[in-house]
Amino acid sequence: MAYISFQPKDHFNTKLYTGNGSTNAITGVGHQPDLVWLKERSSAGAGLLFDAVRTATKFVRSSDSAAEVTAADTLTSFNSDGFTLGADAGNYASNQNSETYASWNWKAGTTGSGTTTGSGTGKAYSYSVNTTAGFSVSTYTGTGSNATVGHGLGTTPNVYIIKRRNGASTWLTYHSALGIGYHLGLNNTTAQNSNDSAFANNTAPDSSVVSLGTWGDLNGSGNTYVMYCFADVKGYSKFGAYRGNNSSNGTHVYTGFKPAWLMVKKYSDTNHWIIWDNKRSTKSGANIIDKKLYANLDNAENGADDVSFLSQGFKFHTNTGDWNEAQDYIYMAFADSPFVNSNGVPNNAE
Repeated sequence: MAYISFQPKDHFNTKLYTGNGSTNAITGVGHQPDLVWLKERSSAGAGLLFDAVRTATKFVRSSDSAAEVTAADTLTSFNSDGFTLGADAGNYASNQNSETYASWNWKAGTTGSGTTTGSGTGKAYSYSVNTTAGFSVSTYTGTGSNATVGHGLGTTPNVYIIKRRNGASTWLTYHSALGIGYHLGLNNTTAQNSNDSAFANNTAPDSSVVSLGTWGDLNGSGNTYVMYCFADVKGYSKFGAYRGNNSSNGTHVYTGFKPAWLMVKKYSDTNHWIIWDNKRSTKSGANIIDKKLYANLDNAENGADDVSFLSQGFKFHTNTGDWNEAQDYIYMAFADSPFVNSNGVPNNAE
């Protein structure tokens, strides 16, 4: 069984920082990020997503349906070891003086472009892709008719998330554990929805393209969109599902690595999108992660002893409905370290 030979932090890393209300160069990411998701911790603030395909200063907010915003005083550049923030006056919660933030950073970097195909008139798309780590960012223009758009991964994505840029829309989210008949909204709490024909033209993604239906939230004629695609990479990323057990001795979910970042959503009923990472725990020397943030809410950081990041996956310690009720959940996880290294030798256990 082959596992990754690279360091996970070379492709994904969480970087914490404190705002200064002025120019702020954030370093220590470990790579040049192509997707930066910022979230305020100490006070309420929306999660802001910036990417290198749309270019700096342009963001969309994960917690609402609003169109893309361009603001010159937010993220002003993507750098070799991080990014630079402008003198945010507080309107967009990216660099307010003395406030604390989490940034989640993914590397892509190899660019490409093409033309959508299908029953509509083809439209241009562009992408930046990291085939090693199974991640790409794409932008495209909708056709209004059934179409396909390339993602550049060379393998089938397990997750894709699409957001309209030039108008309000739901963050439409596909996860392979749900199947092509269903989708979720990243900015809301709704359970899985079925609208397959309009959402994906009854067609699962493949190693080349994502299929688009006629829904205006992802393929309206002349509208512009951004799409984030993720594929499983053994030892680095895992996109799966689990059943909660409604117990304080909670479900243990196997990923094959110790997580660095985890997002969970109940799909069988309504609930929030919860995010934990390995940089925000206050439990020094422990595996317990006791601080969470929300993708779909502006809330400040909060939490208790919610989950442990273990050498082979994660385990819950509470029976809350957000992540461990007797219901069905999907998750996205990225690695701190694989359970075994490229030579098949186990890394340190918990």
